Amino acid sequence: MIIDLRSDTVTKPTAQMKEAMWEAEVGDDVLGDDPTVNALQEKAARLFGMEDALFCPSGTMTNQLAIRVHTKPGSDVICDKYSHIYLYEGGGIMLNSFSSVKLIDGDRGRITASQVADSISPENDIHSTRTCLVSLENTMNKGGGAYYDINEIKNIRQVCWDHKIPLHLDGARIFNALVETGEDPSQYGQLFDSISICLSKGLGCPVGSILLGSKQTISEARRFRKVMGGGWRQAGFLAAAGIYALDNHVGRLAEDHLRARVIGEIFRQKAEVEEIFQVDTNIVIIRLQEKISEKDYVKKLADMGILAVSFGKNLVRFVTHLNFTDDQMDLMQKKLLS
Repeated sequence: MIIDLRSDTVTKPTAQMKEAMWEAEVGDDVLGDDPTVNALQEKAARLFGMEDALFCPSGTMTNQLAIRVHTKPGSDVICDKYSHIYLYEGGGIMLNSFSSVKLIDGDRGRITASQVADSISPENDIHSTRTCLVSLENTMNKGGGAYYDINEIKNIRQVCWDHKIPLHLDGARIFNALVETGEDPSQYGQLFDSISICLSKGLGCPVGSILLGSKQTISEARRFRKVMGGGWRQAGFLAAAGIYALDNHVGRLAEDHLRARVIGEIFRQKAEVEEIFQVDTNIVIIRLQEKISEKDYVKKLADMGILAVSFGKNLVRFVTHLNFTDDQMDLMQKKLLS
């Protein structure tokens, strides 16, 4: 049995999700007449209390569309130095939007209102870029699944209002945060100008992310989605999986979090592990002793049938998901502690 904890993107549709996909009514989404895509977009927008939504192939696309809509060439985006939009989207901020970045050294990827205020470019300084966007990531991938205190988000929102700067959320794993905090998605819809949510991670869809925002933001994003080659045809088959996931797979994320904490406790007993990042949601990051190569350790785990990823010098990441079962958890524990 292979235990695949490389990412929550490795999930496969459940039998019930496949059935919903097979039965979907479809049309041509580029022409706006795929009823299931429209239903998914309306459902997501309503859930977060936002005006409109756009179904896209990936979270990278939804993030990049938001950045493209909110910025102008020569402007800058404020984000944490470990942000996915900066580290893992192929330089898209520069390539797609001709914009720069202002990187903040946050707490496990979480930045503060005072840091944002200090990073905003002076309005009349011709030597500087113009700050056109602030972007947060929740939960924070490189921070080991850390999530924001909503009160700090409110403080950041106020700074953005004061400076007339839009606020974007890379919410690839926002539902993991919501399950932990008990907050309502609509609270986030009130705080952000745009939100990207991913359906193909913890929610278990085969593909797809959604961008949320005002009607004007989504109208512009739809235009740029077409430019980027992201126009769908009969995408309702995929959208049906998203509808099923939003209806059935959100609450169960708590199970992934519990299993992640068990994994953290298992590695706490391993002599070669120097540190375990605080386990807040479904991501576990361990720091190995200095003399141990993370790449060698990942290979050693793979030889045992446990798949993980190297995540920087001496760092290894594990991500729990709906296809990681209690039986696999027990087997993993036996393999690691035998």
